[in-house]
Amino acid sequence: MSIDSVDLAIIAPALIGGLLVLATHVPLGVQVLARGIVFIDLAVAQVAGLGVIVAHLAGWQAHAIAVQAAALLAALAAALVLTWTERRFPDVQEALIGTMFALAATGATLVLAGSPHGAEHLKDLLVGQILWVRSEQLASVAVVTALVLALWFGAGPRLGRLGFYLLFAVSVTASVQLVGIYLVFASLIIPALAVRAYGEARLVAGYAVGAAAYSVGLVVSAITDLPPGPMIVWALALAATPVFLRRTPRRRAGAGSGT
Repeated sequence: MSIDSVDLAIIAPALIGGLLVLATHVPLGVQVLARGIVFIDLAVAQVAGLGVIVAHLAGWQAHAIAVQAAALLAALAAALVLTWTERRFPDVQEALIGTMFALAATGATLVLAGSPHGAEHLKDLLVGQILWVRSEQLASVAVVTALVLALWFGAGPRLGRLGFYLLFAVSVTASVQLVGIYLVFASLIIPALAVRAYGEARLVAGYAVGAAAYSVGLVVSAITDLPPGPMIVWALALAATPVFLRRTPRRRAGAGSGT
């Protein structure tokens, strides 16, 4: 356990990958909280991951574009389904999102049941391999990130319900193979939750929380030799807590007690 174990040649690409994930997930997370559909990220990410698993089992792992296409098609299908359910059954949308997640997660388990490397595939899908991101992955994710942000900040409300879900699906698909499902969810929800009361400063504060957590999490992971994905999730929670508490109104003693 030593600071000498921090290899910038490994840490720097991982940090760039994390910042790319945060670039889209912080503004999307703010919108997710506003819509009250917190678990959409887990559901869409799990469906995209199921697409990746099916593509690998079909022998497409040597063709990265085919795997990405399978993940994207699965995520877009999920986005279309959720767009329809939000319009048709808005009062139970969160429950339907949770059901989609459960079906995709158990579907992945069933698909991998006969694979000798099934447990390894599931672990990679959940916790990711952020330390081993490749330059070509970063380049493709950077392009997708730029397009998503241009549409998000350029079109804004004109995107509508369908546009939001489709952009969300594209963003999650680009992120899930970089950092895994747990970290995708944490990057979406934790910074947005921490800065929910910060008004116009929400995005800047959210990006600051996320960037600090990824930096600290990666360094601590390298020093302690603990898995980087879970470490960054905890770093996000620790970095977000004081920011969250700073703008959370305190309840006065006896408030709401009826006395």
